[in-house]
Amino acid sequence: MTRLIKRREPVRDDPWQLVDEEQTLPQGDVVVPVARYLEERDALHARGGRVGVRVDGTVLAEDLADHLDDLALIAIEFPAFTDGRGYSLARQLRLRYAYSGELRAVGNVLRDQISYLERVGFDSMLLDEQSDLEDALKGFTEFSGYYQNVALEHSPLHLRRRTAAG
Repeated sequence: MTRLIKRREPVRDDPWQLVDEEQTLPQGDVVVPVARYLEERDALHARGGRVGVRVDGTVLAEDLADHLDDLALIAIEFPAFTDGRGYSLARQLRLRYAYSGELRAVGNVLRDQISYLERVGFDSMLLDEQSDLEDALKGFTEFSGYYQNVALEHSPLHLRRRTAAG
């Protein structure tokens, strides 16, 4: 059963293949660790297929800035529920660097994070193995409004309410 959600929908056939540091590159779209990407960038792009990278919370947005136009996907690792660095990285990539490719949350991704991940700019989430997909999808509709502006909505709730009231 699929554990991938993209733009609020379950994904049955994901074209992206996760490749580690030593693994031979398969045909098609690949996601490689950022260190491997930096070492093999030209070869990765020359082989055909889209290229994405997998990063953890220690990677800074500015370290990726020069490569954003060449990356179709950035998978941001969440090693633990309590590690929020991935939220900051996603928000910076979207707002400061205008990254328009797919941002995917991977690792310890739980239902309770779904709404927050979307709000900072994630397009897709690969749920952890214990999460129920149908239950996780409900995470998108739990909140009816937010006070903070975010990557998806640039005006605070009070301004949106005032504008809607006319």
